[in-house]
Parts: sequence; structure tokens; C-alpha cells
Amino acid sequence: MPMRPAPRRKPRPAVVPVDRCRVRTIDPGRVEAARGLLPKRDELEGLAGLFRLLGDATRARILYVLLEAGELCVCDLAASIGAAETTVSHALRLLRTAGIVRARRAGRTIHYRLDDAHVRMLLGASREHLRHAGHEED
Repeated sequence: MPMRPAPRRKPRPAVVPVDRCRVRTIDPGRVEAARGLLPKRDELEGLAGLFRLLGDATRARILYVLLEAGELCVCDLAASIGAAETTVSHALRLLRTAGIVRARRAGRTIHYRLDDAHVRMLLGASREHLRHAGHEED
């Protein structure tokens, strides 16, 4: 019995990933202008670190409680968000080191509040964006 030749496969067209352009640069002037507007690498690293810090749900809850309540001690914050005081204390240490919250000592008690208006604006704008984008649960 003679062997049949293997069926020929049609050559596949070159696959171009969706996230790649076929043309390297369409508007070199705009590309160069955009590059010139980028912040320096260390500033971008700091910004990414800030967003990572704000990306934790426990820390976000702490920040929104402080946004609404103004100033609270660790035990009141823990009770407000339903977390252990050690968890809240650790989160506050990170937030304070990053300059997001500020501490005030009153005797043996330390009260925490948002550091400044920039933090308030960032939280408000973030929440408004979620509402606008339809991500808030009712």
C-alpha cells in the first residue's frame, strides 16, 4: 500500500499581538512631547509606591474613617473599621511614614488624622471616580 503524502497546511498569517502597533511611530513629534512631559523616574517610583500603599483595603478603610471623623486614636479606629488594634497600628505606622497621616500625642494617647488637604482631595477624587465609573456598591 503506497504512503499518502501528508496533507499540506496552509501557512498561517503572521499574528500581531493586539497590544502592538504595526507601525513603530505614527507621530514622532507627539511622542517626543509626551516623553518630555513624563515625571522623572524617581518621582514615578514614589507615585507607584503611594498607590501601592493606598491599595490595601484596611488602610483605605482607615483613611476614609479619618476623612469623615477627623481625628481618632488607634482603639477608636480599630473599633470603627472592625480590625485588631495591632493591625491598625501597623497600618498607621506605614501611613505616617509615607506622610499620609499625622499623629498628635495627648498624654498617653496618640490621635491620628489625615496629613493635609492633598490627601483629602486624593481620597475624594478617587471615590468620585469610582462613583462615576459605576464601581460603588449601593
